[in-house]
Amino acid sequence: MTVTSYVFSGHVVEEEMEFSLAELSQACCVDAEWLVALVEEGIIEPLERESRWCFTGPTVQRVRTVQRLQRDLRVNLPGAALTLELLEEINALRSQLAKFEFSERNS
Repeated sequence: MTVTSYVFSGHVVEEEMEFSLAELSQACCVDAEWLVALVEEGIIEPLERESRWCFTGPTVQRVRTVQRLQRDLRVNLPGAALTLELLEEINALRSQLAKFEFSERNS
């Protein structure tokens, strides 16, 4: 009989957290140069803090989504930018639909 074990690890990232470029690079296990390419493509947007870049917690999720898109679907950076935009639009529409359905049920 073969037993397979999986080890999962993760970190909870708060929206209010801020990361430097080096910290974001380390958190996502990517090169800082690749993150700069994401900034140039408009995929992630740094905040200016004392003449250095800072990134918020949701940026970690965006970077990891781009990693998965490139790894699993071989999507290039412009394609990843478009995919993220479409995913955000879908989430916004689902949220609006849920609000509409809730108000319909309660009226």
